[in-house]
Amino acid sequence: MKRLQILILIFCLSLSIPLGYFVVRTYRGLEQEETATLRFFANTLFDEMEQALETLVQQEEGRAIDEYNFFMSLSGRYRDSANENRSPLSNPPPQNYILGYFQNNPDGSFQTPLAEAGKSVAADRKGAVTQLERANRIFNRIRTAATDEITVPPAKVVAQTEQKQQSVFAEKYLDLTRSQKPKAHLGQKQKRLEKVTVAQAENVARQEKSGTARSPVPAVAAFSKSRLSQRRAGEDALLDTDKDQAAKMSMRSKPDLKEAEADAPGEATSEARDEDSFQVEVAPLQSVFVGNDQIFIFRRIMINQKIYRQGFILKIPAFLNYLAQNYFIAQPMAGYANLRLQVMDQGREIGLVEAGISIRDPKFILNRAFPSPFAFLNAILSSDEIPRSTGRSTLMIMVVVLAAIFLIGLFTIYKSAQTIVDLSERRSQFVSSVTHELKTPLTNIRMYIEMLEQGIAKDTEREQEYFQIINSEGSRLSRLINNVLDLAKLEKKQRSLNLTEGTFEEVVAEVQTVMQAKLKQENFTLKIIQEDIRSFSYDREAMIQVLINLIENSIKFGQSAAQKEITIRTFQEGKWVKIAVSDWGPGIPRQALKKVFDDFYRVDNSLARKTRGTGIGLALVRKFITLMGGGVTAENNPGGGCTLTISLPLSQ
Repeated sequence: MKRLQILILIFCLSLSIPLGYFVVRTYRGLEQEETATLRFFANTLFDEMEQALETLVQQEEGRAIDEYNFFMSLSGRYRDSANENRSPLSNPPPQNYILGYFQNNPDGSFQTPLAEAGKSVAADRKGAVTQLERANRIFNRIRTAATDEITVPPAKVVAQTEQKQQSVFAEKYLDLTRSQKPKAHLGQKQKRLEKVTVAQAENVARQEKSGTARSPVPAVAAFSKSRLSQRRAGEDALLDTDKDQAAKMSMRSKPDLKEAEADAPGEATSEARDEDSFQVEVAPLQSVFVGNDQIFIFRRIMINQKIYRQGFILKIPAFLNYLAQNYFIAQPMAGYANLRLQVMDQGREIGLVEAGISIRDPKFILNRAFPSPFAFLNAILSSDEIPRSTGRSTLMIMVVVLAAIFLIGLFTIYKSAQTIVDLSERRSQFVSSVTHELKTPLTNIRMYIEMLEQGIAKDTEREQEYFQIINSEGSRLSRLINNVLDLAKLEKKQRSLNLTEGTFEEVVAEVQTVMQAKLKQENFTLKIIQEDIRSFSYDREAMIQVLINLIENSIKFGQSAAQKEITIRTFQEGKWVKIAVSDWGPGIPRQALKKVFDDFYRVDNSLARKTRGTGIGLALVRKFITLMGGGVTAENNPGGGCTLTISLPLSQ
């Protein structure tokens, strides 16, 4: 048995180590999957924000260059009185995070589509216009050549860092070097050349304050005429044209140029059409701080070597609240994560908005710096609780089930092996006990026969006593042999029952007759209590053998009892007939009450060791009663001794 225990222990260790390794690795894989899932949806959240910003940038880049005035040019002419050519920016912005639009002229002057030139500002717009003028003054103080440079923001570096963080999980499915190309700039990345009309250019420069009395409008016209002259200089039709006359044409005003073109034949007419449009340089959007809570997002356009800056004022607190409200707070993620939106200026935090729950010990952090012109914006999503994957609960259930099956299997194997070992030991003891039980009556029979042969019995009465002892020992020997044979037949299911109807009175009477000599010899009395019961089915011979076994068991273990009395009580309880056999012996240990009916089982105490027995009497009782559809139980009496109760079903 010890060897079996060692083998089971080795087997447990051999199976537990790889199983534990499998569970640990699986849990780590699930943690990586959960983290990657959260990172994916956090990036999706940031991508939605970035897409909204990109849409805003594309909308601003698509604006006409003269939309930043109260009126726009229409059909090549400027109409101050026509409402249909009012700029769409002349109304207050629908976004609460945009203060308004304005244009910063090369000389530092200011114009906004919220105010019409030469007229007083409406009362409801006066505050916004005042703030725009203030922003223009601040911008003029900080305006340098750096505002005309296009730089690559650090978004690319941040995006590459995020890509490295995701590569642990995503590289199994995608080639991230091709699938993830971070944006360095929202909208256009380089300056572009845009074709505009002269009227649009005039409209852009109309409000500029010049240091001389001359208006910038003729300069724009002269610029367009100069371009036209340069085109004509390369044509064969103007090879013989007087250079002085061409120079004069280049210095003419716009009406004079039109008159000259009207006199030119053929191809000159088509060139006159091109005069009304030429190209201007438009740079990507940029951003610059004009206060602690305002940012000027603008583009620069170059007309006739002069730079105009057109854009809008972004209100930082309202802008951050807009992003948090529209893209995070309504999401389920806000229930277990925290979003931190920062506006940074040269490493210094200018604005901050936090949304979601408070985080103390974050287990997940994702940082996103947005591309230019919103390079000032930084978003941090953190969480101290990563949503659990559904696979985790499945794994837990499977681990518990496998562990339970594993332990139950090992326990079953151990108990089965223990049962087999115990049964083997009991069988060995049974052989020894049977040998002794057979030898004892045979020895007694031989002894009394020899005494009779030698004439030791002097009278007939003594001889009769010897004959009774020989008969009793022979009956005892016969019962022992019958018990062994019946047990073997029951094990092989070869014992059949002969069920008859009765009230059990004849069985009790016969048992009393059979056991009378034995009871008298051991000084025991048998008390019979029979109540009125209905007839029931039982095997007569089997029940006689059952009761004899119970009585012999009580006699064997009750030799030292103060009261040598055995009681057989028959009564009815519900649909069952019960036969209770009680004695005043030492009783049965509590832990052995259910084991005494097992095959070859004997109670391990001093009394059992002194009293010989085979251990099959009570086992045979249970097998017979079970075969008849009943059951048998054992319990100790409060005053001493024990009671074995047989339950048999009443006949239907």
